[in-house]
Amino acid sequence: MAGRRLRITHRTGYRYAEVVEASFNEVRMTPMSAEGQLLLSHTLDVLPAAPIQSYTDYWGAHVEAFDVHVPHRMLEIVAISTVDTPPLPPYRAGGSWLQVHDPVVQDRFVEFLRSTTYVDDAAQDPDRAWIVERMREEKDPESAAHLATYEVRRRIGYQPGVTDVSTTAAQAWRSGHGVCQDFTHATLSLLRGAGIPARYVSGYLHTEEPAVGEPVVGESHAWVEYWDEGWHAIDPTNDRAVGSAHVIVARGRDYADVPPLKGIYAGGQSEGLGVSVEITQL
Repeated sequence: MAGRRLRITHRTGYRYAEVVEASFNEVRMTPMSAEGQLLLSHTLDVLPAAPIQSYTDYWGAHVEAFDVHVPHRMLEIVAISTVDTPPLPPYRAGGSWLQVHDPVVQDRFVEFLRSTTYVDDAAQDPDRAWIVERMREEKDPESAAHLATYEVRRRIGYQPGVTDVSTTAAQAWRSGHGVCQDFTHATLSLLRGAGIPARYVSGYLHTEEPAVGEPVVGESHAWVEYWDEGWHAIDPTNDRAVGSAHVIVARGRDYADVPPLKGIYAGGQSEGLGVSVEITQL
């Protein structure tokens, strides 16, 4: 599949139960320029209007931060980006277990091997330890990664509304339902349990084949990259190759490192305005 030029419009925000005097927010909605993906333009509009400061976080994502210091009942955010995505890369074989488990590699990627709030060690869970053992018996890490995604898809069915952003890999596994975040966390727990460095990737995905100039519904999405003599991407939710339909925004250990929007505020309860992503091929 050839590369694409895409315009991505991402709308989100908060609605508050009562007037909020101030809010402090961070946004990760800027596609990366990395691995053949090239960001051409990006704008972020917020309402109420506020000055925006930018920085690059520890994991390499572009973060936009802003404080709203006027009373408000609603916060609206619109990010518009134009990005060139690369074609599906040619198949690249991985290495061996010996290479992945080399102490130098394990030390280099220790942050992508440790358990986190969302990603536990599947090898310590009786419900999943047998899968980790089967993975370790596979001929190479690549085969083990494919087994991990197979078992995750066999166990977890895609069902929005059952889990939320606080759901852990273990909780999603027990419930048997979830969304892309849960598929990704569950896969990470198996890969790390088998000693394969693996990281969380957030971004955008469009599953339709868009005509040039015709907007289609996209989605915020998450998938996995694992280390096997280089980073290899897999999409456990859709069981598909990661290519020009995927747009990388941020990477980290788990969802906590990459939320598209997070913040604090002074006031009553809030509820999300919902999220809409529109993608247009240019």
